[in-house]
Amino acid sequence: MSHLLVELSFQPAKAHWGDNALLSFNAETATIHLDANDATDTQLSKIAVAARKLDSMNLTGITFTGQWSAQQQWALAFSYRRPRNPAAINWLDNQDKEALEQRFAALCFTRDLVNETPEQLPPEELAKRSSEWLSQLAGDKLSVKTWVGEELAEAGWVGIYNVGRGSVRPPVLLEVDYNPSGDENAPVAAALVGKGITFDSGGYSIKSSEGMLSMKCDMGGAATVTGALGLAIMQGLDKRVKLFLCCAENLISGHAFKLGDVLTYKNGVTVEIVNTDAEGRLVLADGLMAASETHAPLIIDAATLTGAAVAATGGDYNAVFALDKPALQQFIKQSEQQFEPVWPLPLEVWHQDKCSSFFADTANSRAQKGGGAGGASNAAGFLSRFVGNEGKGWIHVDLAAAYNASGTSTMPAGGSGIGIRGIAQALLDA
Repeated sequence: MSHLLVELSFQPAKAHWGDNALLSFNAETATIHLDANDATDTQLSKIAVAARKLDSMNLTGITFTGQWSAQQQWALAFSYRRPRNPAAINWLDNQDKEALEQRFAALCFTRDLVNETPEQLPPEELAKRSSEWLSQLAGDKLSVKTWVGEELAEAGWVGIYNVGRGSVRPPVLLEVDYNPSGDENAPVAAALVGKGITFDSGGYSIKSSEGMLSMKCDMGGAATVTGALGLAIMQGLDKRVKLFLCCAENLISGHAFKLGDVLTYKNGVTVEIVNTDAEGRLVLADGLMAASETHAPLIIDAATLTGAAVAATGGDYNAVFALDKPALQQFIKQSEQQFEPVWPLPLEVWHQDKCSSFFADTANSRAQKGGGAGGASNAAGFLSRFVGNEGKGWIHVDLAAAYNASGTSTMPAGGSGIGIRGIAQALLDA
């Protein structure tokens, strides 16, 4: 079946297409009209808007033709691919094609995983699909280990276990070891940690129906770090990297964890549960301790963690936090190089004490709607208790831009995949 050709032009459309028309058409070709005087970011944004207009036509596919840079092609493809019955994309056959195909494969994996229904993606399936995709890319350079259900309690991974024990489908901690040298003593250059809550009801601190509707995306952190590792492998990653996915369903049952419970973590920190809907930080605490045990000089975690980050940055930027300010600036630079917007929010050691408890070292939140003022920073402060080496080399990404409940003028509905390129670049630079 033939595809629509898509070209760029820096000439205005003919008058009958309207004043300052962004798109015009002939029998076989759609032309996107740009202004050569616009800044690069503005031009890429206009391409994204055109992509959404083209996608609304339910085409079977598009083929790039004419003169396009790699970033221009990516801007269209990134905004063009809808979640249901996505159309095919044919890249220009030039030196950029392989890199674009690799990037697009990682994007599609990440988005498709986020968009999967929670019934079809319980914790064990999330771990299975993630490890299988990485194995296809890395072959025998990859090894996998899992702790499932009661094995988590026996191993002391109390956060993942307690958050997930309310479901009949057991929680999982997945460890993936990408070791290209094959040397079992090779140092770990970086460790990734992803929040993998495959559905979040809020537990006994139950969400509203509207708030729960998009909670299939609460494993977006797991999908993002997996997509990033896969992309880095395709781009020639030659360093040892470990990946930890903290997978659970947060449901209500007679066996679910409750308000007022106190959890004692492997590092001795005790945590009072004042909000069962602040569960992401509870599972990430386990993953961050596991990552710290590798002694990796770079640890990046990613999570759809707080509504406060969304309130602060909107749906276009991911929020980033770090106690290690040089590491933070390096990650911001890496993300900007990949045209992925991130924005730093405050984090200091004293944020660890923002969620006080009379019954434990800390509470998992504040007993206020949304965790109260500074909720994203307070969540990051909680996480910092579980990172080794006083937080040196640790980056926390709160994925405010991970998911769109409905399409926007520049983005399709569903998972965005924003974050995979910046994190992949950080791995390559580690």
